[in-house]
Amino acid sequence: MAFAIGPYCVDKPVILAPMAGVTDLPFRRLCHDQGAGLVVSEMVTSDVRLWNSTKSRHRLIHDMEVSPRSVQIAGGDPQMMAQAAQQNVELGAQIIDINMGCPAKKVCNKAAGSALLKDETLVRDILESVVNSVSVPVTLKIRTGWSLDQKNGLAIAKMAEDIGIQALAIHGRTRECKFQGQVEYDTIAEIKHHLRIPIFANGDIKDAQSAKFVKDYTQADGIMIGRAAQGRPWIFREINHYLETNELLAPPSLSEVRQLVINHVNALHQFYGDYLGVRIARKHVGWYLQTLADKTQFRSLFNRIDNTHEQLDKLQEFFVCQ
Repeated sequence: MAFAIGPYCVDKPVILAPMAGVTDLPFRRLCHDQGAGLVVSEMVTSDVRLWNSTKSRHRLIHDMEVSPRSVQIAGGDPQMMAQAAQQNVELGAQIIDINMGCPAKKVCNKAAGSALLKDETLVRDILESVVNSVSVPVTLKIRTGWSLDQKNGLAIAKMAEDIGIQALAIHGRTRECKFQGQVEYDTIAEIKHHLRIPIFANGDIKDAQSAKFVKDYTQADGIMIGRAAQGRPWIFREINHYLETNELLAPPSLSEVRQLVINHVNALHQFYGDYLGVRIARKHVGWYLQTLADKTQFRSLFNRIDNTHEQLDKLQEFFVCQ
């Protein structure tokens, strides 16, 4: 099931999707440890003038990163996108991923993300500018089109391959659909049929069975997992096991989940420092609690803790009582 992106061989077909505010360095390393064959960074703005913000500085840290280091950039100006690609490569990126899939209003209002799908000429200019600006592989994430009556995913995909994009992830909805309604995989299957580069299917893949269905249906080279990994990073090993054996893997024990959560929260504290680490840990612990069953009383308690040591102590106590 291995595939290549440029010189890099990806030996597991399950990929962590880039998610702003989620796929930071600690979470990427965790998902890689749990079986993700490729992990992609949070979206980084192409406006390098904004890189001095605390948020951007954390997104641009690639030391201790798993290889290959894939960094996603977003923007609507070809020259700025090329400059962002070059500077990320200087900072250690080994793959540059271009975001043309994000449906968020604040991204689309700046003519970036999936808003770009409306303008195929601008898409071409951006792809050519980025591909020609760096020596590392460039990948692309898109949707099936801008709207249900403008599904130009196949045309964009063919253009991308011709320009030199080396792998393509496709979310099975249009920008207009955002995350609502049914995902359709027919467009992904059609694109896979016409292209030679690796294709990754994305959208509403929530467990091992749905991953296998989508992979078989589309014949995609990889399955890209986004929101389903929040609070459940072991989904990567579950999918890998099911794809290889057609058998469901036993869920992790409570003891294993406890150690994973403690290690993750500790890594967040170390990466972000006491102030930010405590606050970002609340979000991830909330997702873990939903996985375990919604423990609203403990979540409310945990969200009031402002101390790193107390967070870890209370988590230990919580798991002892389960």
